[in-house]
Amino acid sequence: MPDPELLRGAFRWSVTRVVTRTASVSLVGNRYSVEPALVGRRVELRFDPEDLSRIEVWHERRSFGAAVPFVIGRHVHRQVPQAAPPPVTERSGVDYLGLVETAHDADTLGRLTYRELFTDEEERS
Repeated sequence: MPDPELLRGAFRWSVTRVVTRTASVSLVGNRYSVEPALVGRRVELRFDPEDLSRIEVWHERRSFGAAVPFVIGRHVHRQVPQAAPPPVTERSGVDYLGLVETAHDADTLGRLTYRELFTDEEERS
């Protein structure tokens, strides 16, 4: 049996980025903070394309730990195939809103209203 971490690493994707002056890199629209010692250097980002929240930073065959996400706007890489949306089924023909409205009208219509509580004599006084 292969080591699970070794197997997981075999399927990671890798890209090269240059670290900005603010010690950050971007990947698929997301920004990550990296080690300040890497400013201006070309680094390798290793990641699982289906989980962009965890990015490993490598420079000259040495790991510099995980990149810390600033804001994650995209959680999955664009090139990862997405599941197809479920097919649109035919409508059932049941008017649920109409059923609720009919039940409400049956419960409330025909009852006494506030105006009917007073007699003509009470209204005049």
